[in-house]
Amino acid sequence: MLDEPIPPLYGQYSKEHTKKWAEKIKSLDGFIFVTPEYNHGLTGALKNALDYLFTEWNNKAAGFVSYGSAGGVRAVEHLRHIMGELLVADVRTQVALNLFTDFENFTKFNPNPQHENTVNQMIDQILSWTGVLKTLRS
Repeated sequence: MLDEPIPPLYGQYSKEHTKKWAEKIKSLDGFIFVTPEYNHGLTGALKNALDYLFTEWNNKAAGFVSYGSAGGVRAVEHLRHIMGELLVADVRTQVALNLFTDFENFTKFNPNPQHENTVNQMIDQILSWTGVLKTLRS
């Protein structure tokens, strides 16, 4: 857990590790979230990390890389709703890695070469949006 049992009010952090987390996120223009899919959603740890901040996320861009038996796409669906609430502009292109085709024995990462183009498209979209959104934060 990053802080107290109840998330603090905007920017009023009492724990040093939460202050460091807030400063790190505040310093960035965009994000690529990498997440597995558990029970049709994202992990509790990622949800907790997102929930403890608010204004630090605002007006930034994000892309997603997910993995799971169905490519982790349901975790990303969940993340897109959360990003909307945090005022993060998420890009359309995402990388969905399948445990059966992009990993050997479900552990060794061996992605299909087709993902390279998708990753590059996603990064280009994130970079475009981070430039535009930075003007809102200035």
